[in-house]
Amino acid sequence: MARAPILQLSDISLTFGGDPVFNSLDLVVQPGDRVALVGRNGSGKSTLMKVMAGLVEADTGTVVAGPGINVGYMEQEPEMKGFATLGDFALSALDPSEAYKVERAGAGLKFDPARPVATASGGERRRAALAKLMAEAPGLMLLDEPTNHLDIEAIGWLENELKSTRTAFVLISHDRAFLNALTRATLWIDRGKVRRQERGFEHFEVWRDTIWEEEDMQRHKLDRKIKSEARWAVEGISARRTRNQGRVRALQDLRAERASQIRRQGTAAMALDGGQTSGKKVIEAVNLNKEFDGKAIVQNFTLTVQRGDRIAFVGPNGVGKTTLIKMLMGEEPVDSGTVKLGSKLEAAIFDQARSRLDPDMSLWDSLTGDPEMRVSGKADQIMVRGMPKHVVGYLKEFLFDDAQARAPVRSLSGGEKARLLLAKIMARESNLLVLDEPTNDLDVETLDLLQDLLGEYPGTVLLVSHDRDFLDRVASTTVAMEGNGQAVVYAGGWSDYQAQRAEIAVAPSEKGAGKSAKGGFAKSTSDTSGKLTFSEKHRLEELPAVIERLGAEIAKLEEFMSDPNLFTDEPVKFAKASDALVERHTALSDAEEEWIMLEEKAGG
Repeated sequence: MARAPILQLSDISLTFGGDPVFNSLDLVVQPGDRVALVGRNGSGKSTLMKVMAGLVEADTGTVVAGPGINVGYMEQEPEMKGFATLGDFALSALDPSEAYKVERAGAGLKFDPARPVATASGGERRRAALAKLMAEAPGLMLLDEPTNHLDIEAIGWLENELKSTRTAFVLISHDRAFLNALTRATLWIDRGKVRRQERGFEHFEVWRDTIWEEEDMQRHKLDRKIKSEARWAVEGISARRTRNQGRVRALQDLRAERASQIRRQGTAAMALDGGQTSGKKVIEAVNLNKEFDGKAIVQNFTLTVQRGDRIAFVGPNGVGKTTLIKMLMGEEPVDSGTVKLGSKLEAAIFDQARSRLDPDMSLWDSLTGDPEMRVSGKADQIMVRGMPKHVVGYLKEFLFDDAQARAPVRSLSGGEKARLLLAKIMARESNLLVLDEPTNDLDVETLDLLQDLLGEYPGTVLLVSHDRDFLDRVASTTVAMEGNGQAVVYAGGWSDYQAQRAEIAVAPSEKGAGKSAKGGFAKSTSDTSGKLTFSEKHRLEELPAVIERLGAEIAKLEEFMSDPNLFTDEPVKFAKASDALVERHTALSDAEEEWIMLEEKAGG
């Protein structure tokens, strides 16, 4: 016997002063549903969730909750006026006897119920709103980006809670690992339509690509039919005095159908330019010590960053990840120890707080007003990787439309602010990227593109992220900050770090391979013990693939530069290709030298 739905949306239409956000939308949520709600930034995910929660009223249609079902929504910017502390807000809908539920959720999500609302950060407010929802346990939970501002430990706690709950939930998130672990159905918003698949998010991309392929095939067939009918209409005039008006009207209908189709939004045209090649050794930090407000950030921390490294910094919120990166960049003084920066460094920084964006500036002024992007005497031009470009044209490459160019930054969504900041840092040449929580609010397609760009980027990357899938795809080394000044260096991304930490917990580390996780740090440079460290073994295994890739890239560049007209026809491309070829040859020589050294060491 079919169960009654716990929420049903019927014939929902909604317009915000322009094209419809939704039109004749029908949607049902069943008991026990675990649904991923996905779609591009700006497609209407949060709006649909607010319609489901009754916070936004649709122009037409009905929203009906099942008997006795209350719908709980985790607000992105909760209103806490009238509450003295975060705990007061979180407890506001509960009986005092249920205070333990908020305390439990607060411990798992790492928020302090005693924190005054007046001094709480945006992240602390969001964690309080999430704790409130989890403690209230409504019949349907609507979770809009619940992992934002959570560290990996808190994400793990929330993931386990949602795995064990019987409550139905609909979830918006950019965190692939989180979605893969939790969802059993997928709602996909695409150009005002909502499709449902009874499979979790891990199957979404195959499903999406199949639908798009079918759509492209149908559009191609329609175009061919229109061309055929149009040819008949033109050529038939000379053969007869009157045309078949029914066929002419059919042609008009075909053209109207083609015109009514909404094209898919493309991916952002993001690009990274490595600029000049930095020195081989980018950062050398030796025996760093740092305390802040009596709390140890690092103790006796040593790290060598080589050109091309992708180093991720992970750990609980507040442990000092951003502070450590600032120390390594020379922006934050150390209590003791030394930091030496390499030569020819050109850094571009993506900061977690988006502090490099003025909320009162328009997008136009945010770009043209940047001294590093300004073109002298051209109010509508900016410098993009050494070439002038119209500001609106560049904004369109990052999926902003004409109207948004003059809108204030504060009007943007979280994902749009992230894209604008990426536009700023990608306009300049760099060989060192510092990315502090770049994944927050970005949609899956933009995240995929960013991962691909970082994989091809010839420079060095320092990364802070709580997105486990992103860390696995990008990081070659992970620095785990575990509190009390302990910072340990592991080879690989998040999963590699977890596996190595488990090994360390079972057996003592090899003598001479650096301290264990309890000892404070593990060296990332080679020792002289005659044995390879775990990091060196990992590096030795991956070097053949690196050498093969560099060889293939050199061959492609040499083929490209073999065109005798390239220098005269495309001097800029020729110069960039020449620089890239020199850089690849240098990298290949370094990789071969490193492989020989590690092979000799492995052989004793």
